[in-house]
Amino acid sequence: MPHLCHRRSALKAACGLAASAWLGTEAAANGQTVRVAVAANFAATMRELAAWFERETGHRVLAAYGSTGKFYAQLTQGAPFDLLLAADTATPQRLVREGLALAATRRTYATGRLVLFGSDAALVDSKGEVLRSQRFQRLSIANPKVAPYGLAAEQTLRALGLHSAMQSRIVRAESVAQVMQQVLSGNVQLGFVALSQIKGKADAPKRSSWLVPAELHAPIEQGMVLLSAAAAQPAALALHAWLLTEPARSVMRKFGYT
Repeated sequence: MPHLCHRRSALKAACGLAASAWLGTEAAANGQTVRVAVAANFAATMRELAAWFERETGHRVLAAYGSTGKFYAQLTQGAPFDLLLAADTATPQRLVREGLALAATRRTYATGRLVLFGSDAALVDSKGEVLRSQRFQRLSIANPKVAPYGLAAEQTLRALGLHSAMQSRIVRAESVAQVMQQVLSGNVQLGFVALSQIKGKADAPKRSSWLVPAELHAPIEQGMVLLSAAAAQPAALALHAWLLTEPARSVMRKFGYT
């Protein structure tokens, strides 16, 4: 794979141990399976990345998608994952502190954007003023205690001075994936989701959305880390390193990540 291998120096600088493993073992260790816990907002992006990675290396990516908080709880109970792609940076840091993940592999792989998504094409305006109206009954947000995009949604409502007044209309979902499902099904009229989810949905243009200004909430920086049990797992090391390359980043940009 010449278009990746010629980046040998850049990968070593960016990825440390993981890059060395990618460059040194990729050719010899084809056919292994890497188990990845992936934040729900990154699902569509990861499916495309995984397909590309599998074609390039012969490794297999076995991914599970859900809330970062739920994955943390599972990992502390010994869930058999090799790599965590979280929706925040605090969870990978916490896993490192607790001896469950490798400090040298902790990286920020993407920064996400929050979007207010509407079930109707004419519902959400370009400035999000619908939130101040009576044009909707229910607003879904991911549980801010376990989902970083839910926390960003809560911060946005506070910044707009709407948090207290909105409580009777808020529905809390387990993850942004569930928020999206609720909006698409029509069970709720509005929901705060990730920009990547909209870009990954073919019927999203039939709906309406507002890209939330980044200054209304803390940056949604997303971190990844290898779990300690995967220290000698070539496929996991290879995927970790590949996610930091330009080909992988180009896919992430396509889905709205910076």
